[in-house]
Amino acid sequence: MSASGTKKSSNVVWHQATVTRKRREDQNGHRSAILWFTGLSGAGKSTLAHAVEEQLHTSGVRTFVFDGDNVRHGLCSDLGFSDTDRVENIRRIGEMSKLIIETGVVAMTAFISPFRADRDKVRALVNEGDFIEVYCHASVDQCEERDVKGLYAKARAGEIKHFTGISSPYEAPEAPELIVETGSQPVEACVDQVLAYLEEHGVIVTAKQYALHAAKGR
Repeated sequence: MSASGTKKSSNVVWHQATVTRKRREDQNGHRSAILWFTGLSGAGKSTLAHAVEEQLHTSGVRTFVFDGDNVRHGLCSDLGFSDTDRVENIRRIGEMSKLIIETGVVAMTAFISPFRADRDKVRALVNEGDFIEVYCHASVDQCEERDVKGLYAKARAGEIKHFTGISSPYEAPEAPELIVETGSQPVEACVDQVLAYLEEHGVIVTAKQYALHAAKGR
């Protein structure tokens, strides 16, 4: 069944492309992967994701950031913030991220994505090693202190319903690939930590290193 409750057609089949993800990665000179930044509102997910992208872009790595606010202007503009809508929001971004890495691009997502099961579903969409969960750790107090939008104050006053960390739960990752202390570390240190992980796990390497790695894989 589809999300709207209608039965899916059995006539819809997947068309296998001749230009594969591997060929695109070889052309780009780096692997593709999903960097899934998760954490409370105000934890620094978007700031970190865009700062990481800036460094990767400067190094010649092809990237794209899905920002939690930006997608609600288009792709997810029909969704609210109920638990049901949050689940659908993450499902859509998960499917989009899966498509993006097929293009050989590093996809980065900056979403609260409060429910562990939803993040695990995205992980299950892709191959092992393709989903890198980055937990942007900051306490509610730290997030509230840096909240320039005043969202936490509005949530405590009852003006915003289903607000994660106040009136709706956040399920922290149990075994993320990376925990970044965004509440206490400067963004530059957090960026370095993410880049070090990507280098250590072969997502980003020098062009020469990638060429050698690709040759061994053939």
